[in-house]
Amino acid sequence: MMASSTMLTKKAVCLIFITMIVVAPHAAQAFSCGQVVTMLMPCLNYLKKGGSIPANCCGGVKNLANLAKTRPDRQAACKCIKPAAKSYGINYDLANKLPKACGVNYKINISPDIDCNKVTLF
Repeated sequence: MMASSTMLTKKAVCLIFITMIVVAPHAAQAFSCGQVVTMLMPCLNYLKKGGSIPANCCGGVKNLANLAKTRPDRQAACKCIKPAAKSYGINYDLANKLPKACGVNYKINISPDIDCNKVTLF
């Protein structure tokens, strides 16, 4: 009886391990909200007052676009950006023009009432 119990435990462990290998890459988010805010922080003065866009701002926008290539990642980015934008009191018009101004094809129309669950790739 001991051998079959040990065999069942080994099979269960193998099944859990295989599930982790298959599911984990899809469940893991490419970034945290802290990382998103940090990437976009060099843009803050521009997003509040306009003017010239700092080079490190565009670098952050490009980094974010490179990290958020899938629909779930873009939705997650939106869920990070939306409350941060409100908290920092940014100009939404400037925010929505920023990716294009930095040469990035990344369109999420940030607004106070955006439904981040409806964000698509383009």
